[in-house]
Amino acid sequence: MANVDNIRNGLINKLLSIKNKDFLVALDKLISSSSSESEIVELTKQQKMILDISEEDIKNGKLISQEAMDKRNLEWLNAM
Repeated sequence: MANVDNIRNGLINKLLSIKNKDFLVALDKLISSSSSESEIVELTKQQKMILDISEEDIKNGKLISQEAMDKRNLEWLNAM
């Protein structure tokens, strides 16, 4: 597996070969938007309500394992 420096250098080499201005502008926006890790996301009332319901489900033991959910999904897909 390549280390971080190798990946970074490979990306730099690829970037240097790109001539399409629109592509570079779009890539710059993508990188800039994903690098702001401290950005605060405001939730809607509905999103907060769903999270509260989820917390209650967890407290009350209303859980299903990923394995059980995968099995349920496969059964549903096969029934179609």
